[in-house]
Amino acid sequence: MAVLAGPGAGPASASPAGRHHRDYVALGDSYASAPVVPGQVDANCKRSDHNYPSLVASYASKRLADVTCSGATTAEMTAPQGTAPAQFSALGRRTDLVTVTIGGNDVGFTTVLGTCARLTASDPTGAPCRAYFTAGGRDRLTETVEQTAPKIARVLRGVRGRSPHARILVVGYPDLFPETGVGCTSGSVPFAAGDFPYLRDKEKQLNAMLAGQARRHGAGFVDTYRPTIGHDMCRPTGQRWIETLTPATPAAPLHPNAEGERAMALAVDRTLGCHGPRHR
Repeated sequence: MAVLAGPGAGPASASPAGRHHRDYVALGDSYASAPVVPGQVDANCKRSDHNYPSLVASYASKRLADVTCSGATTAEMTAPQGTAPAQFSALGRRTDLVTVTIGGNDVGFTTVLGTCARLTASDPTGAPCRAYFTAGGRDRLTETVEQTAPKIARVLRGVRGRSPHARILVVGYPDLFPETGVGCTSGSVPFAAGDFPYLRDKEKQLNAMLAGQARRHGAGFVDTYRPTIGHDMCRPTGQRWIETLTPATPAAPLHPNAEGERAMALAVDRTLGCHGPRHR
């Protein structure tokens, strides 16, 4: 997703420029690129060398072409993004693993969260965001998730056409909001008390759509939600893997910190069966 508002030696990683036909190609948005997480290796895409693709490459001993880019939508799979070429340009017939984290920006989740934050002052103990998006008897966020499904389908068909022998994994989004639905309204988490369960459920709908599209197009789905329950943005520093609007550890607001990226990497690793290091 786009950025809201303005351990030990790093694993091997490489830009695709001049290095074609790598074993593993990582595609996706900021939840994959890990903006602000040390160390940043691409200023345009806000990409970290300790994002989940870099860690997966290390665990699985894969040669990596990491083209993940903050702010990417499904459109950037086939179109340039700033100085970054289309992400599909990294794919080749010899690619044997592709991970994809995409869809959050197509749904506009960052804009949604900004809207919800602005509405909080009008009813901090109620659910003004839910009321706004469900006005008129239809849930516009649910509709947007459904409208994004064909875009995900096109991405998966595009990956398969360019890398026909690759194992393709759609990597879902980690747990942002408390699974219990009990919120933590504050200046750094500016969402109304009644909107936490609504926003939690919208994220679950997004992940369910991604899982469904993965199944329909012969790809695997990596659930990063369940492994990150209990580490949402309402947890104290040291326990949370998703940062608040005022991050206490290096990460973009409302994005995974280094521990969150590591948890996502381990979820991918479990799917691959590579037996990387256990999470402490």
